[in-house]
Amino acid sequence: MAIAATISGPLTTPARRSATSFASLRHSSSSSSSSLTRQLSFVRASKSSRRRRSLSLGVSTASMSTEAAEKASPVSFLDRRESGFLHFVKYHGLGNDFILVDNRDSSEPRITPDQAVKLCDRNFGIGADGVIFAMPGINGTDYTMRIFNSDGSEPEMCGNGVRCFARFIAELENLQGKQSFTIHTGAGLIIPEIQDDGQVRVDMGEPILKASDVPTRLPANKDQSVVKSGLDVYGVTWNVTCVSMGNPHCVTFGTTVNQDLRVDELNLAEIGPKFEHHEVFPARTNTEFVQVFSPSHVKMRVWERGAGATLACGTGACAVVVAAVLEGRAGRNCTVDLPGGPLQIEWREKDNHVYMTGPAEVVFYGSVRL
Repeated sequence: MAIAATISGPLTTPARRSATSFASLRHSSSSSSSSLTRQLSFVRASKSSRRRRSLSLGVSTASMSTEAAEKASPVSFLDRRESGFLHFVKYHGLGNDFILVDNRDSSEPRITPDQAVKLCDRNFGIGADGVIFAMPGINGTDYTMRIFNSDGSEPEMCGNGVRCFARFIAELENLQGKQSFTIHTGAGLIIPEIQDDGQVRVDMGEPILKASDVPTRLPANKDQSVVKSGLDVYGVTWNVTCVSMGNPHCVTFGTTVNQDLRVDELNLAEIGPKFEHHEVFPARTNTEFVQVFSPSHVKMRVWERGAGATLACGTGACAVVVAAVLEGRAGRNCTVDLPGGPLQIEWREKDNHVYMTGPAEVVFYGSVRL
């Protein structure tokens, strides 16, 4: 497999699909039977100027040259369909990086999970935490988003990934003015809005707290939820709160001995897998280790299911604020510091939805021979 990374700049296609306006949409979460009404609001998408870059990554076999790739215009780059090549755009959200693939002409991913593993390899591939496919919408939505993790598994959703997805679609479709769109995911309906400053605000829906729906086998200790419950991990008892944002999260602020974590002191590579594969999490789990600075400011490190230690996790940041509120440690509107930078998270009381706001940036465009 070989890679030629090429141009950066606005992505457009000859045909622009106008965004659909919905008065409201209803959806059911993958782990909850309750139906939720989502109200769309439209905002103006701003186009930030991007620095032109070129980058060449050599691997084991011959590839199209960078020089040849740079001759392609931004308009035509992702429209090309050479046999045996995959065209992509590399994005990151606070360092959580993804390979974005235009898959709008098919409901099947262009590559297999095994190929995704190879592409995500940081030594012999492009390097990423996952591959994201922009697919045709279903159930009345504008688009469908699917993800393969760097280990080939497929998560229900990804918060940083959906912000990158939103920016990718906005450029791909040349969306301008007051535009928004709806995305079908394994976690249900997601509605992103590109803000005037280029950041992306995402309605992440209602948190799922019922233990069996997270899912976790830990017994509920507050209504039907698991809040600050003891979890034995190789002889150490951690206080954990379990939350699903369409994907499972285990949030901890400390152990029974040390109830106030210093997250920078953790050996994440050692402890993270023990949580991810713990028997009380039948679907495995993402794990957030959290340090509280104030009721409106927390810091987290994350071990992601299927990806390991990453620089950011959007759904994890949402789960952290929900858990902090449930444990009485923070308010409903918080800045969450992640290794890659901050996210603004609000768990709004009036509609019970969690809103995430943060950046998404282009890294480079490229082609890879499969």
